Amino acid sequence: MRLVAAALALSLATPALADWQATLDAARGQTVYWHAWGGDQRTNDFIAWIGAEAERRHGVSIAQVKLADTAEAVTRVVAEKAAGVAEGGAVDMIWINGPNFLAMKDQGLLHGPFVADLPNAAYVDLSPGAAASLDFTVPVEGMESPWRLARFVLVHDSATLPNPPASMAALADWAAANPGRLTHPVAGNFMGATFLKQALVELAPDPAALLAPVTEAAYGTQTAPLWDWYARLRSNLWRGGRTFPENESAQFRLLDDGEVDIAMAFDPAAPAALVEQGLLPDSVRVFVPEGGSLGNISFVAIPFNAAHRAGAMVVANLLLDPAVQARMQDITVLGSYSVLDPARLDAAQRAAFAALPTAPALPTLDDLGPTLPEPHPSWMTRITEDWVRLTAE
Repeated sequence: MRLVAAALALSLATPALADWQATLDAARGQTVYWHAWGGDQRTNDFIAWIGAEAERRHGVSIAQVKLADTAEAVTRVVAEKAAGVAEGGAVDMIWINGPNFLAMKDQGLLHGPFVADLPNAAYVDLSPGAAASLDFTVPVEGMESPWRLARFVLVHDSATLPNPPASMAALADWAAANPGRLTHPVAGNFMGATFLKQALVELAPDPAALLAPVTEAAYGTQTAPLWDWYARLRSNLWRGGRTFPENESAQFRLLDDGEVDIAMAFDPAAPAALVEQGLLPDSVRVFVPEGGSLGNISFVAIPFNAAHRAGAMVVANLLLDPAVQARMQDITVLGSYSVLDPARLDAAQRAAFAALPTAPALPTLDDLGPTLPEPHPSWMTRITEDWVRLTAE
């Protein structure tokens, strides 16, 4: 009887908690519906490659559900929970971070903790306070798995703008002297919101206050310099600040067309990739504000009711494979920086990263300077709402 009870308990447990082979067995034949932002073709191509690799190695397929906004997937999971759909949900995995992660975590919409069950998590620094253990200051607690690094960078054509402004404060002065030559994506897009957050972190009287959830008193004090700065900047933006590009891809087209002199990205390798594809001039280079720029980690999370949880865990683990991470960092493939801790790699794995190709427009980690912590997600929500109201006036 004890053996029967033990076997039953094992069968009901999350497979990864029994052993990884049980997870692999449960995952075989599953199709993982990965809801991921679809606005970058190189990322889409990399996800397609991961799908082929998961099928080859583990018999797991990936169907990318391309999103314009991660909130679309969150809304779907919220609706399923409200309808009592506790199993068989439509969303198996989400590329997520920041406010969307906080919302799902607070509402009990996530499966986990599961990250410690992934064999390849051994290559990641998951100690308290480490970058992969925090998401916009919110403890991850094993509820999402890292897969790529992101850093805010500014982009310029060195042939026409050899000495770009050195700070966000100087950017407003430069725009005043060069009206119409700067713009940014709408703040409803993560790139536009990140542009505002970078300025907020630089201009706030007490940047440490941004690491805590926003309060009315703190918001007024810390954002006053931001909105003063933006009031000076806006009238000097492209088209008088009356219209804005939809996303960073649209802004890069403006840079390529010579309509603006500066663009921005949250992937330091994106400009080099676009140069390689002939979509930006060879003279394009990356720069960051003095003192550093915002950075974070992109994660994948599994909803509480995912139909294919085992398959999603297998994909999350595959994303942390050192060979996969090295391919991802290859500028000719994707160019996103690895989330792995180099100290946890063996000599052959480190050599694979060291042998990756470089490009003139591809910055080194030293070029990027210090990584500034993201504010608490509540700050992004508030400044985005205020920007929408401001620009609607």
